[in-house]
Amino acid sequence: MKVVFERPKSLQETKTHYCPGCGHGVIHRLVAEVMDELNIREKTIGVAPVGCSVLAYNYFNCDMQQAAHGRAPAVATGIKRVLPENVVFTYQGDGDLAAIGTAEIIHAAARGENITVIFVNNAIYGMTGGQMAPTTLIGQKTETSPYGRDPKVSGYPVKVCEMLSVLDGSAYLARAQVTDVKNILKAKSYIKRAFETQLKEKGFSLVEILSPCPTNWGMTPSNAVEWVKNEMTKVFPPGIFKDWKEDN
Repeated sequence: MKVVFERPKSLQETKTHYCPGCGHGVIHRLVAEVMDELNIREKTIGVAPVGCSVLAYNYFNCDMQQAAHGRAPAVATGIKRVLPENVVFTYQGDGDLAAIGTAEIIHAAARGENITVIFVNNAIYGMTGGQMAPTTLIGQKTETSPYGRDPKVSGYPVKVCEMLSVLDGSAYLARAQVTDVKNILKAKSYIKRAFETQLKEKGFSLVEILSPCPTNWGMTPSNAVEWVKNEMTKVFPPGIFKDWKEDN
């Protein structure tokens, strides 16, 4: 019998610990499939910081490095500069990347560091219990904004792709969602393009992926997917924000 679907070689054979309906498992598979297709697993080094993303090293079948909270781009920069022939990526959540790690991500992009960032945006702090994150929507209820996020008190959601797009060192920036087959495939194409950007030594690349967090949102998995599609995309529109050209 012909095998038509199997676990990517770049994924470990382990059971998931993520909550039902969480998008991390899908995103892990997409990254792993891209590593397999580009045949880069043996030379890839991933960096996992703190948050739900911290256990990524249990899933990816490549070399992995732990980083302090928010410091993954700085750690990845050091690794890439010492080992320029390797492919280096970070796997970060919105609380990690857009809060304590704001300086690291901005300056890595500004310097044009030849690394790839996979940025998972679920609009909330996941691992620590559902507090408001930099990407929490206006009016969204969390453990620390029980009446909904108030812009007069907490400001507005941070739009990472838009913010980094003005920096000359950014080579490729895109935002996708893992809500249905069409958008999952589009997310994969963005991830592949980001890794190709690094392989061609074009500079900094980042793919932001809108992902459901049913547990901390207090929703069923199906309702969480619909909330991503109908609410998150209004604030964080999917698409390509910056792309280097082949003839540059």
